[in-house]
Amino acid sequence: MPAPARLGEIVAALGGELRGDGEVAISRLAPLESADAGSLSFLANPRYAAQLATTLAAAVIVAPAFADAAAARGAAVVSPEPYLYFARLTQWWAARQRPAAAAGVHPSAVIEPGARVHPSASIGPLVVIGAGAEIAAGAVIGAHGIVGAGAMVGEGTRLHPRVTLADHCRIGARGILHSGAVIGADGFGFAPSQGRWEKIEQLGAVRIGDDVEIGANTCIDRGALDDTLIEDGVKLDNLIQVGHNVRIGAYTAIAGCVGIAGSARIGRHCTVGGAAIILGHLEVVDHVHISAGTAVTRSIRKPGTYSGLFPFDDNASWEKNAATLRQLYSLRDRLRALERRQAQQP
Repeated sequence: MPAPARLGEIVAALGGELRGDGEVAISRLAPLESADAGSLSFLANPRYAAQLATTLAAAVIVAPAFADAAAARGAAVVSPEPYLYFARLTQWWAARQRPAAAAGVHPSAVIEPGARVHPSASIGPLVVIGAGAEIAAGAVIGAHGIVGAGAMVGEGTRLHPRVTLADHCRIGARGILHSGAVIGADGFGFAPSQGRWEKIEQLGAVRIGDDVEIGANTCIDRGALDDTLIEDGVKLDNLIQVGHNVRIGAYTAIAGCVGIAGSARIGRHCTVGGAAIILGHLEVVDHVHISAGTAVTRSIRKPGTYSGLFPFDDNASWEKNAATLRQLYSLRDRLRALERRQAQQP
């Protein structure tokens, strides 16, 4: 394990205002409730402010509103955005703890003729790099990974073990593909013929931008004719299905188990909650937020938050309707009682 970091060293690297002793040794990052005397913690949600008085953390990252309370108990780092500071801290901490992948090609890897692998890239055991593929500087291809013919992996992008980037698919710089992700499987395209299905060959590919992260066992299908497109900064969780010719706009984030049918268009800066479904050929504009479990059955052309299954609606309307549904049984009884009284009147 690396030696503990000094708190002053962290502030020098990441910024923020140091309150207290910069020589405090930090050996781990931890939440407030489980922190010990070697921990650096953070307070992002004011609901947990009471934990400042009880935490054992050596130091706490806080917003300016809590600077005095944090400093009264020990060292503190003051930042206008503690959660963002914590996120960057985890990256800095991981870079200290995780050994860099060794450049070079493992002896068991197969590099087909015409493939171009930058000398600084790392190619792990039992990897297959197809003919004409390109692996850029600093890229890492984990064990049992497959990069198909004519595919391209951008600078600094990491494919964890058992990732498949199929023929002619591309991912830009600084991407992360987690284990089991499959990029470029055939889209679900079949033509009905006398009770049977005739396969439509999927002739497009998948193009993925820079700074994209794709979770474990997520599948992104290649396009039927044009390419499936994932723009810069998109974050996809585990176990997501992205159908052929889908387009996902820049900096959209999608949680686990979402299904997106073919040719759907999702805008920029959207969020999609877990287990939501989006039907094919629909358009979702920029800055739309879809709640978990929502079934999107028509295009969304106005920014906002949308929720519900039957049917989905803007969030405020759906919550009112849901509240009414919870009272439906008592409303039925009241209506029946009223009908009986009216029937008894002369």
